[in-house]
Amino acid sequence: MRRMIFAALSLTLLLGASLLAQTDSGRLKSTVEETVKIQKETQQQQDQWENDKAALVARYRAAQANVEFLLEREAVEEKRLAAMNESIAEMNRRLEESDRLSDCIQDSLNAIYIRLEDWIRGDLPFAMIERNTRLEYLKKDLVRPDISDADKLRRLLEVLQIEMNYGGTVEVTQQRIELNNEDLFVDLLRIGRVSVFWRTPDGKRCGEYDRGVGGWVEFPRKHSHEIGDAMEMATRIRPVELISLPLGRIQP
Repeated sequence: MRRMIFAALSLTLLLGASLLAQTDSGRLKSTVEETVKIQKETQQQQDQWENDKAALVARYRAAQANVEFLLEREAVEEKRLAAMNESIAEMNRRLEESDRLSDCIQDSLNAIYIRLEDWIRGDLPFAMIERNTRLEYLKKDLVRPDISDADKLRRLLEVLQIEMNYGGTVEVTQQRIELNNEDLFVDLLRIGRVSVFWRTPDGKRCGEYDRGVGGWVEFPRKHSHEIGDAMEMATRIRPVELISLPLGRIQP
């Protein structure tokens, strides 16, 4: 009886040990599988982290290179800006200088024009319509803002040159003059800028423009022949020869 009880008890213990061993084996297997899974996930996370790290390092290096490039560009642009500021300052200085010179030139042109106008007004009375018309056009040109200072100076010099050329020419024209409140139609002989003689078409009366009195004067009739000869020489009707003319007072 005792043996049967012992045998039964032994069998029970063996069955319990077997069951316990199977349970521990299952647990161990489960633990191993869980560990492998955790290691696998950890490796995946580490690989992902390495990839993220590499991407971040690449982005950092790209950003650093971009910063260096931008710093270099900034230095270049600062130099360009400084050069542009210097150029602008120089241009402003030149504009101010140009405005100052333009004002000086305009004042000089106006002063020369006034002297020219006074000179013509007090000069011998020949071609006055033509000369006054030229003066009026010149006066309008000198105040026009669309004409450059250089062009204004050129036009002023052209008028001065024309006036100078009168000093080396001789011409005969017809004109009405006023002599002692008498209106006469006469032939005029201009000899340079020295004198202007007059003679009636019938040759009976003659004279000249007297600068001293600022008007026309009459000569004795004996001078009509010399003045007539001079007019014929000026118009090339007769050969040029030396003759004597009654010059009055000559003023510069």
